Amino acid sequence: MKRWLPFVKSPPHVAVIRLSGAIAANARAGSGLSDAGLAPVIERAFRKGKPDAVALSINSPGGSPVQSALIAARIRRLAEETETPVTAFVEDVAASGGYWLACAADDIHADTASLVGSIGVIYASFGFHELLGRYGVERRVHTAGESKSFMDPFQPEKAEDVDRLMELQTPIHEAFKAHVRARRGDRLKPDTDLFTGDVWTGQQAVDLGLIDGIGHLVPTMKTRLGDDTRFSLHGPRRGLFSRLGGQVIGAMADEVEHRALWARYGF
Repeated sequence: MKRWLPFVKSPPHVAVIRLSGAIAANARAGSGLSDAGLAPVIERAFRKGKPDAVALSINSPGGSPVQSALIAARIRRLAEETETPVTAFVEDVAASGGYWLACAADDIHADTASLVGSIGVIYASFGFHELLGRYGVERRVHTAGESKSFMDPFQPEKAEDVDRLMELQTPIHEAFKAHVRARRGDRLKPDTDLFTGDVWTGQQAVDLGLIDGIGHLVPTMKTRLGDDTRFSLHGPRRGLFSRLGGQVIGAMADEVEHRALWARYGF
């Protein structure tokens, strides 16, 4: 119809990018988020059909800070190149790297029960040295370089290793804080420490300036653009082997890691 009636205006179009799962460089299609996996998805969303807006549908407990930064930077780069406004909508969680992604949007909305924030950096491991001793197991490690056995879970924790870990975590945390401040600006509540790693529910996050409002994707975008707004969904495509149940061991390992991340937020 548009070809024969070029003067007829098309209804508004919103491209929806689905960002669901933990964030990791080795994320498998359909089970997590990585910059490499999302690159063609984000490109299509911004360029196919010249959308009037892009909406990010986010449900992520976080993960790799580097992948979070790469994905967010890609979204911003394409938003500026195409002059397309971006709005983020939080489902259950936008925490840690998930919130990093949300801040790539021009504004952020969530459900009242959503969890938002966790602006911090975490390292988690186990200590097995007493278990080895109990069963008479001797572990032999030889390194060239005194730091190669850094934070070895089979040795007693060393104070100098913890100090070194903090030296690594602190600049990553500072980069996260700088990203949030740059994107949220004076919307952040002043004289409030928002960077402790804590999380907040939707309305609490609004009050703190971490997000802009309570709202769901379709009704909010229709309110902005009109009831005739159409939506196109963009997300990672799962390969045939993955759909048929291949890579079972890798998928199980991913599931364990993802469940550990989600468990921090009660899911």
